This record gives sequence, C-alpha cells and structure tokens, in this order.
Amino acid sequence: MNFLRNLLASIIGGLIAFGILFVMFLILAALMSKGDGAVAVKDNSVLELQLQYPINDYVGMDNADPFAGLFNMNQGLDEVLHAIRVAKEDDKIKGISIANNVIMAGLSQTHAIRNALKEFQESGKFIYAYGDFFTQKDYYLASVASDIYLNPVGAMEFKGLSTEVLFFKDLQEKSGIKMEVIRHGKYKSAVEPFLANEMSDANRTQIKELLEGLWATMLSDISESRDITVEDLNQIADTLGTRTTEYATRSGLIDQVAHFDEYETMMKETLEMSEDEDINYVAIADYIHAANKKKLNTGKDKIAVIYAQGEIWYGEGGPNVIGQGIINEAIKKARDDKDVKAIVLRVNSPGGSALTSDIIWRELEITKEVKPVVVSMGDVAASGGYYIAAGANKIFAEPTTITGSIGVFGTIPNLSKLAENIGINAEQVGTNKNSVEYSLFEPMQDNFRGNVQEGIEQVYNTFLDRVAQGRGITIAQADSLAQGRVWSGVDAKRLGLVDELGGLDDAIAEAAIMVGLEKYSIQRLPKYKTGFEKLMEDMGGAGARGKEAMIQKEIGVEAYTILKEVRSAMENKGAQARMPFTLRIQ
Repeated sequence: MNFLRNLLASIIGGLIAFGILFVMFLILAALMSKGDGAVAVKDNSVLELQLQYPINDYVGMDNADPFAGLFNMNQGLDEVLHAIRVAKEDDKIKGISIANNVIMAGLSQTHAIRNALKEFQESGKFIYAYGDFFTQKDYYLASVASDIYLNPVGAMEFKGLSTEVLFFKDLQEKSGIKMEVIRHGKYKSAVEPFLANEMSDANRTQIKELLEGLWATMLSDISESRDITVEDLNQIADTLGTRTTEYATRSGLIDQVAHFDEYETMMKETLEMSEDEDINYVAIADYIHAANKKKLNTGKDKIAVIYAQGEIWYGEGGPNVIGQGIINEAIKKARDDKDVKAIVLRVNSPGGSALTSDIIWRELEITKEVKPVVVSMGDVAASGGYYIAAGANKIFAEPTTITGSIGVFGTIPNLSKLAENIGINAEQVGTNKNSVEYSLFEPMQDNFRGNVQEGIEQVYNTFLDRVAQGRGITIAQADSLAQGRVWSGVDAKRLGLVDELGGLDDAIAEAAIMVGLEKYSIQRLPKYKTGFEKLMEDMGGAGARGKEAMIQKEIGVEAYTILKEVRSAMENKGAQARMPFTLRIQ
C-alpha cells in the first residue's frame, strides 16, 4: 500500500513539475516573440504620461533578463525620468499629454518628474494636461503644462496639505496590551501615540512647520507655471476656490472645461492633423522600453548609483527593505570596481534599525577613503535614513524631502494587564540576578527600564557623533538640530543638515565634478530578483503578499493601516532610529 501511495505521489509531483515547466516555456516563448520589446514610435507621436502603477525610485531589474518586469507592479522613477529626457531629443515625439488620475508617487518623486517635464518644454515641444479629476498632487504635476483641461463634471482638489495621527493609549488600557516606550528626543513622537490620547505641542509644531514648508514649495512651482501669486493661490485654497469646474476656471488654475474628445481636437490642431485622424499615442510604459536602449551618459569611467529605499531592517534586505546585506554588497562592489570613480547613494527611507544604520554608515566611511560618496535624498531620508547619509562628502535633498529626525527610541510590548484580566499568572526561574531580564507577562521593572534607557542614550550619542563628524559641527550643535525633529529639505539646507537642494541628477553631476569626469556612464545597484523569481519562491503557498492582501480585504484599509502600525511597533527589535510619525499627506 505504501508503495502504491508513494508511486502515486511521485506521478502527481512529476505532472505538477511538468506543468510548471510548460507554463515557463510558454511565458519565455511569448517574451521572446516580442523581439527587443521596443515599441515602434511613429512620426508625429504624442508621449502619454499616464502613471498607472506605484512609483519606486528604482525597480532594480536587469533589462537583459527576459523575465525582468514580469509580475512587477511598480514603475521606476529613474526609468520615467530617462524616458522623458530621451523624448526631448526624439524628433518623432512632438509633445506630451499628461492624462493621469491619482498619481502613486511621493511628493519629491512628483517634483522630480515635474522638473524633467520643465526640461522637456525647453525643446519647444508642447505639454498639455487633462483630468477627469485632479487630486492636489495630480494638479501639482499637471500645472507644468501650458494648457490644463478638466472634465465638465469632474472635480479638483486644492485646499492645502494636512495629515492625521492615530493615538492608541485608550486602546491599550481597554485591551490590556501595552507598549512600553523608552526614548530620547523631545520631538521623537513615533511613540507618542502609545503614550497619550492627543498630540503634544512639540509634535504639532513640527508637523505644522513641515507641512507649511512642503506646501510653500508646491505653491512656488505652481505660481511660476500659472503666473498666479502665492498669496492668490493661498486665497484660492482657503476659499475652496476650485470646488466647482466653473470656479476652477475662474481661478486661473484650469484653462478650459472640456470633454476628452474636445481635448484631443485641440491637440490635433497643434499636430496639424485632420479631424478624422487618430493621434499616435505612445504610452510612457511602452516608451520606457525604447528609451532604455538609448544611453544619455556614456564612457568607460562610471559613477555608481546605489539605491537604498524602504525601512531599515537587520538582514539581507530587498527592493522595499534596506538591509546591510544587499546594500553593503553593492557598496563593496562599487568600491572595488576600478572603473567606478565615485558613488552616489540615493536614500529614500523613514529609518528603522539603528544597528543596521551604523553598519551601513561604517561601510560608507571605509568607501570614502577610496572614492567620494555623494548622497541624494528622495521623498524621505529621516532618522536611520539620515544616519546612513550623514557621513557623505556632500548631501543633496529635494526641497520637498522630509529629513532630520535625529533621535532614538525603543518599544517593548507588555501583556501583564491582559494576563491579569484573563487569569494568566507567569512565574520565572533564573540562575542569576538579571538572568530573567524581562517578561511580557510582568510589569516592567525600573532596573530593566534603566538598562534599556542607558542603551538608548548610548545609541543617541553615537548618532550625534556621526552627524557631528559628517557635518563638521560640534556635538552640542548636532544636539540642537536633533531631538528627533523633522525638517523639509529647504529647512535642512538652511540649518546645514544638507549641502545643496537638488535631485539625483544634480548629485550625479556633483560626483562627476569631484573626480574630474566629463564623460561617464551610470551603473545602478543593487540588482533585485525578478517578479518571476519571487513568484517561484511563493509557489506552494499563498505567499506573504497574498496573505497581506487577504487580511486587508477582510478588515478594510483603515483597520489594516492601524494593524500594521501596531504590529510594526511590536516587531521592532533593538534601538530604533525611525521617523517620528507616520505621515500621510492629503
């Protein structure tokens, strides 16, 4: 009987394996049948900028890999910017149509795309924008266009920036599950939701000033493009002066209310096309494949751009997690490559593990002895994100970058009240005085809290020392800028936490100047597993992403967001150099 059972299992396993191989063969054949994957761009074409997927600074796929991009639901900011710059020089591309609703990109990423579009306009080609509706970020991007159209029954949001912070003190008391908090930093309010039911004055101050700084940058850019004063823009926001399509037009933020076919008629006139002709649209996702084959920077000498994006965790890391494994491997590879003359570290991170941050910081310090290191900050480079940036030879930030947050905290879950409520009694036995250091089921003892506080203070002082060394200031000066306070890129430049305001291209150009390069190519690191490889790893189970999606669907987005924040706080181990709050700008 066992023989027959084993035989049947072997046959079924073989059939499954054969099925997987057959599917892989079909996928590979389909990919190869596409040839080089480049779209055929016709004369008199319009590049359609419709960003339908979440934007990452970098997706890290090898374009020579036939499975690259398969099952990948993200677009790389680097590829989008490159495609726009290639289109600027492409005689077949006559203009760009921005037809985007709800852009899934950070504010600094949107700012970078907007700047690339401004460069595109210098070629004399047109940029038009159309929206069935505009969120504030959508409009910020669209405002670069010479003509902006809005659907007659559409809507436009223009009211200023805001955010919301959730507090869990009452939830802890009612559930009996408490987060014990040890911190350093007046503004280190990542843990404030576990300590209070309302926002502290210090936290309210920093959030308000941060939002005002980001809003000021947006208004400045919109003001320049639309020739409307900042004062008038604020008046429009305060009076909800775009709440109807008629008001939006009167305000000057919208040029014309029209249906999409009327918008296309206008474009046909610009393109000198007849009414019955179809516009040759080229989707940005398709044009990227063609643009990737055209190198704007060439040369034997290279500048390595290393992308560090996501939260900082101890371990290997991946596309959305910064771990010392994959990042330090990329740093060493660039350092040991004789053709790489300088390194640019692109940081987009709210921080995380202080230990991992210091391990990466050290690798960069070693590298600085061999070749210069320049940092480019993305949407956020705060706390641990600033930690790994602090020692660079030069730091660039976007005006809308969120940075600083120099502070440290630790969170430790405690279930003693819950255990008491449901009748659980935990007894500990140990060999030495401190062998039973902490129990989830007992109230935290003062001596343990003191030991943890000592560790937090040590990490904080180390953090200050790294900042002081990197920025050429005293410990006292670093401390005055620290305390966990967050800053916009503009304020960070004013305070000396960064050297220059600018994007990734500015950082690369500066690195080239440092080593005297006029011609150079760009090497992007690290390389990540393709979507197909990750799919194969998930075979045989639902996979982590599938489970997360199922939980979110069952409990709803808002409840799932709260769950993630509480779970993240409970899972964090060791001292945390992390953003002081979860910022969802609306």
